[in-house]
Amino acid sequence: MRKESIEIGSKWQHFKGDIMEVLMIVKHSETLEEMIIYKHGESDWARPISSFLADEDISKREDNKTGQKYRFEKID
Repeated sequence: MRKESIEIGSKWQHFKGDIMEVLMIVKHSETLEEMIIYKHGESDWARPISSFLADEDISKREDNKTGQKYRFEKID
């Protein structure tokens, strides 16, 4: 997992081009795993932080529209 900070309100780009906005960070009620809640279009989604910041290199995937290295990358 990458060692990046995730701030509430920060924007992240998915490798398929969509922009996500971080709404909150929560803990799973049974496992206590940290999860990120983010807005994607009109819907809110949850994903484990370990998945959101996964260090898997996806730059060579055919469906990678942005050419980025990771699934989610922070944008300024």
